[in-house]
Amino acid sequence: MLTVFNCIAYMHDLRLVVLAGCLCFLSSLAALTLLQRARSTVKVARLIWLLMGGAAGGFGIWATHFVAMLAYDSGVVVGYDTSETLTSLVLVVVATLAAVAFAAGAESRVRRAFAGMLFGVGVTSMHFLGMTAVQFPGSMDWDQSLVLASMSCAVVISAIGFYMLPDIKTDARKLLMPAATVCAAIVAMHFTAMAALTIVPGPGPVIDPSETMSTGFMVVTLLSVSLSMITSGFAAALFAMRAESSTKESEARFEMLVQGVTDYAIYMLDKDGRVANWNAGAERAKGYTADEIIGEDFGRFYSEEERAAGLPQRALLKARTEGKFEAEGKRFRKDGTSFWAHVVIDPIWNADGEIAGYAKITKDVTEQKADRDRIKEVSRNLDLALENVSQGICLFDAEERLVLANRRYSEIFEFEQGTIRPGMSYKEIIAIGYEIHFSDPEAVAKRASEHYDKLMRALRSGERSIVHKGAHGRSIQLNLNELPDGGWVATYEDITERLISEEKIAFMARHDALTGLPNRSEFSERLSQDLAVAKRAGTKVAVIGIDLDKFKEINDQRGHSAGDQVLVTLSERMSQLLGEDEFVARFGGDEFAAIKQFSDIADLHDFVARLEASLTGDFQIDDFDINPDASIGVAIYPQDGATGEILLANADLAMYRAKATLSERICFYEVAMDEAARDRRKMASDLWSAIEKNELHLHFQVQKSVSTGDITGYEVLLRWDHATRGNVPPGEFISVAEECGAIVPIGEWVLREACKEAAGWANKHKIAVNLSPVQIGHQDIAHLVHSVLFETGLEPWRLELEITESSIIVDKDRALLTLRQVKNLGVSIAIDDFGTGYSSLETLRAFPFDKIKLDRSFMNEVETSEQAKAIIRAILALGQSLNIPVLAEGVETDVQLGILLDEGCDEAQGYLLGRPMPMRSRKIAA
Repeated sequence: MLTVFNCIAYMHDLRLVVLAGCLCFLSSLAALTLLQRARSTVKVARLIWLLMGGAAGGFGIWATHFVAMLAYDSGVVVGYDTSETLTSLVLVVVATLAAVAFAAGAESRVRRAFAGMLFGVGVTSMHFLGMTAVQFPGSMDWDQSLVLASMSCAVVISAIGFYMLPDIKTDARKLLMPAATVCAAIVAMHFTAMAALTIVPGPGPVIDPSETMSTGFMVVTLLSVSLSMITSGFAAALFAMRAESSTKESEARFEMLVQGVTDYAIYMLDKDGRVANWNAGAERAKGYTADEIIGEDFGRFYSEEERAAGLPQRALLKARTEGKFEAEGKRFRKDGTSFWAHVVIDPIWNADGEIAGYAKITKDVTEQKADRDRIKEVSRNLDLALENVSQGICLFDAEERLVLANRRYSEIFEFEQGTIRPGMSYKEIIAIGYEIHFSDPEAVAKRASEHYDKLMRALRSGERSIVHKGAHGRSIQLNLNELPDGGWVATYEDITERLISEEKIAFMARHDALTGLPNRSEFSERLSQDLAVAKRAGTKVAVIGIDLDKFKEINDQRGHSAGDQVLVTLSERMSQLLGEDEFVARFGGDEFAAIKQFSDIADLHDFVARLEASLTGDFQIDDFDINPDASIGVAIYPQDGATGEILLANADLAMYRAKATLSERICFYEVAMDEAARDRRKMASDLWSAIEKNELHLHFQVQKSVSTGDITGYEVLLRWDHATRGNVPPGEFISVAEECGAIVPIGEWVLREACKEAAGWANKHKIAVNLSPVQIGHQDIAHLVHSVLFETGLEPWRLELEITESSIIVDKDRALLTLRQVKNLGVSIAIDDFGTGYSSLETLRAFPFDKIKLDRSFMNEVETSEQAKAIIRAILALGQSLNIPVLAEGVETDVQLGILLDEGCDEAQGYLLGRPMPMRSRKIAA
C-alpha cells in the first residue's frame, strides 16, 4: 500500500492525477447512466444506448489511463506505439460495451456483479496492453504481487460497483455511488499496476523530445474528446430522461383522466388477452375491483356459450388483422347480470412491430339500445303500416325527386318491382307509368307532360285532391300535402270500387230495390223538373197514380215471392213502353206513379192506354196464371194543380175513384173528387171526438128462430148522430173510421156499452157485436173482451162476436190464434157476410165457428133467382154438415121467410122481424 502511495506521490504529477480521477468518475458515471437507459428500453433502442455507453465510457476510461500515464514521471523520454495504443482503446471500448450489455440484460444483482467483473478484466487488459505501447530506452520490470493486486482491485471493486446498480425507475442520483465505486476500481487498478512497474534503463529506441507532442497539448486534446463524448452521452441521457419524465407526466395525467372516466370502461389487455389495468369506469360498469380482475382473461365478460365459440379470441384476432375490433353485444358483470355494451379493441404495437397488447373501451349502451330498439320497432311498425295501407304513398323533395314510396303505389300503377327507386324524378316516374300502357312515344310524352302540368298546377293553386282516370277504367284519387321545404307528400287511392259503390248507393237511394224503378224521391225531382219545363214552354204535365187491384190476394194465395215477381214483371213491362218525356216510378207495395209531358191530349191518352195494357196482360208464375189489374188516376198540370204535391194528391183521388168504380180502370181528376176527399177528412176528424161529444149510440135488431119465431138474440148496430150532418149511415162512416184508425176506440166503446146494457136485461138473450178487421190486427181482442166481461158482469155465453173473412186473411195465423183465445173465454164467434168475398171453405175448416151469417144480398134475389136459392140451399147444407147454425140476414117478406123455413134455415134477421132501434123502445122490450 505504501508502495502505491509513494508511486502516486513521488512519481506522478498530482494535478494530472486529480484530473485523471475526475475524468474517470465522469466516464464511469456516463457509462452507468447510459446503461440504465439501455435497461429501460429494448431492441434497437437498447442497442443504441449500449453503443453510446460503451463508446463514451470506454473512451473516457481509456483517456483516464492515458492522462494518468502522462502524469507518470519515468525519468526518461517516452513515446507510444500508435497501433498498440489504438488497440488498447478498442479493447476497453469493447470491454465496456460487453459489460454494460451483459448488465442491461441481467435480471439479478449477481448477474450485474458478474458484468462488473467482466468490466474489470477489460479495463485491466486495456491498461497492460496500453503499457506495451510505451516506448523508451530500457525495459519494464513488474512486481507480480502488485500486478495481481491491481487486477483484483479492478475485478472485485467493479463487481461491487455493478452490484450496487439501482432499479431502472429510481432517481438518477442513486448512480453516483456505483459510479464512484467503478471509478475507484479503475483508479486502484491503475495506480497499483503503476506501483508494480519499475523502469530499467537500457538499450532501446531513443525518443527525441522535439518530435513528441507536449504533455499539456495531449492532455487538453484527450480531455476535449473525452468530455465531448461524455457530455454527448449525458446530454442524450438527459434529453431521454426529460422526455421520459414528460412521457411519464403525460401518462400520469392520462392515467388520471382514464381513472376519472366513469362512463366508459377503459383498460389494457396484454397480448394474451389478460387484463393489465383497470379504471373506475370499468369497475362501475362490470363490478370488479382492480385487484380482482387484473391478470384475469377478459373472456369472463362474455357468456359461456360465447367463450365456448371462441368469440373473445376472434375479437382480438380481428383487432390484430384489421386494425380495430368494434361491435355491440351482451356483456356480463361480476354479479351475473348483463348489459348491452359497445366495445372497441385497438391493438398496441411495440417499436419492433410486434403486438404488445390491446386497448379496450367498453360503454354501457343499454338505454341507448332500448331507445334504438324502440325507434326500430316504431320504424318497423311504420314500415309495416306503410307497406300494408290500402293507399299508395310517395314523398318527394323540393327537387321533385322521390324520397320514398310504398309497395301499394307500384301496385296501383302496375310498376314492376324495383322499377321505382328513391332519387328518381317525378317526371321520370310519370313517363314510366305511361310507357306501361302506351307504345307510342309521342303519346307517352304528351300524356306524361299533361299529367305533370296538372299536378304542378294543383300544388301551386293549393288544390289538395285530384281524381286521375287510369288504365282499365280505374279511378285513382290523388291527395296532395305540400311540405314547408318545397317537397310534397302524395297519397294514391284506387277509388274505382268506392265510386261504383257510391253510384250504386246513389242509385239505390233514388230507385226501388226490388224493381229498379225510380222511387218517390226521384219521382218528385223529375216532376219538379218537368213542371219547370212546362211552365217555361207552355206545355202540360200529367201525373198518373197507379194501384194494382187484388195484389193482396196474390200475396196471400201464392206467397210474397210470387207477389214480388208480379211487381218485377209489371215494372219491366212499363219500363219497356216508356218513350220520350215519359217516366214511371214505384212508391212502394203495389203503388206506382207516372209522369207524361205533352202538348196534345192524344199523346196522354196513348200513354195511359199503353200503361193499362202493360198492367192487365196475363202471364204465368210457376205454372200459375196471373191476371193482373190496376186502377189508374190522372191529374193534369196546370188545370188540376200547380204543384207536384197537389197533382199527385189529385191523381190519387182519381185513382181511388177508379178503384171504387167497378166499370172503369182509368179515371181523370174532377173537382168533385177533391171535395169528397175533404169531406172524408173532416168526417175522420169528427169521428175521433164523437165519443167525447156523446154522439154515438147503439141500436139493437132482433134475431129469431125461423121454425118457432122465438127471439134468439140481438145484433148490436152503431149509430152516429152528428151535430151538423144529422144521422150518418154506418155505410158512410165505418170505412172512414177504419181508414183513420178511430174504429179502435169506437169499437171498444161499442163492446163495453153493449155488454153493460145487456147485463141489465131481465131476459138472458145473446147480443152479437161486430169486430172490424182493424181491431183484430191492432188490438189485443182477447184481453179486451175479458176485461169488458169482468167489468160489466155479462155472462160470456151471451156474447157473440161477428167477424168477416177478410179480418182473417190479412194475418191468418195470428187472427185464428186470437179467435181461439176469445173462444176459450166462452164467447161465441160468428162468420159474417158469408157467401161474398173469399167464402173460403178452408176458413171454416181451420176454425170452429159457432154461427154462419148468410149475406143479405142473397135474400134480395131469392124470390126471383133460382141461382140465389141454390146458393142459399148449398150454404144451409154446408152448415148442417158442419153442425154450424146458419142465420139469414135481410129477411123483409113473408115469402123469403117461407123459403128459409122450407130450406131448414136456423135463424133469421131483417125488417120483417124487427127494425134496429134502441133497447128502451117498448116494441123491442116486448
